[in-house]
Amino acid sequence: MRRSLLFLPGNNPNMLINAGYLGSDAVIFDLEDAVSPAEKDAARILVRNTMRYMQLDCEKIVRINSVDTAYWKADIDAILPEKPSLLLLPKASSPEDVIQVASYMDEVEEKLGYANGSVGIMPLIETALGVENAYAIAVSSSRVKALFLGAEDLTADIQCKRTKEGREIEYARTRLVVAARAAGVDVYDTPFTDVNDDEGIVVDAKLAKSFGFTGKASISPRHVEVINSVFSPTLAEIKYAYDVIEAIETAKKQGKGAISLNGKMIDAPIVARAERTIAMAEALGIERRDDCE
Repeated sequence: MRRSLLFLPGNNPNMLINAGYLGSDAVIFDLEDAVSPAEKDAARILVRNTMRYMQLDCEKIVRINSVDTAYWKADIDAILPEKPSLLLLPKASSPEDVIQVASYMDEVEEKLGYANGSVGIMPLIETALGVENAYAIAVSSSRVKALFLGAEDLTADIQCKRTKEGREIEYARTRLVVAARAAGVDVYDTPFTDVNDDEGIVVDAKLAKSFGFTGKASISPRHVEVINSVFSPTLAEIKYAYDVIEAIETAKKQGKGAISLNGKMIDAPIVARAERTIAMAEALGIERRDDCE
């Protein structure tokens, strides 16, 4: 389960030390934008040692540098031995970008004696070309486990202003969600970058969920609690999900092909949604409550 993903600068030891206590489902150790060229080597070592020696009760993801730089192979060489769950590949604009990285990961894993595909890839879509190629990128390699929208670089690329309301990225959001779902992978929304706007993050997270995103990234620990809450099922949603499953079981026992619940026909998509809700509730340890409204 991955509702929240928190970016942490790879060259900030104080933040890395606290990575496991910030409440996010996953942390993204950043070797790219947060790190100047002069600090790339030191950041790799710091992130590697953090992963190697610290017990972190959250998923570990590393954003490497893009394939148009001289750093990405060194990033993989340093980080892959520590088996992060995913590498976040920035500026993924074509399937070839992913294939190039996946091929090098194959070589490194073979040298390490790891099973092929032990570490996945999450392409970061932050260019106009990347948005248009989203589905092709999502199916380019079996290592691709999710897509990730990066709105700051994207809006610069399409030459528009980035706003809190996000109207300028609606197309990119829907395009990525559809592409990811068609490919059978997860999809994550861009961070809300005003760390002091406590109301804005609630609105933006709810909007992302309404589009169909699996979860949302954050650049501030302040936003993690809101994101986790928004992307968790409510008690009412959990109760309804159990009611749906029970209605379907009743229909089967009665030999019916269809059944209604609260005046609405229950079909396969509703059942699938109910099953996902129950699975998430169980993962979160949330119990069903029959008295919730």
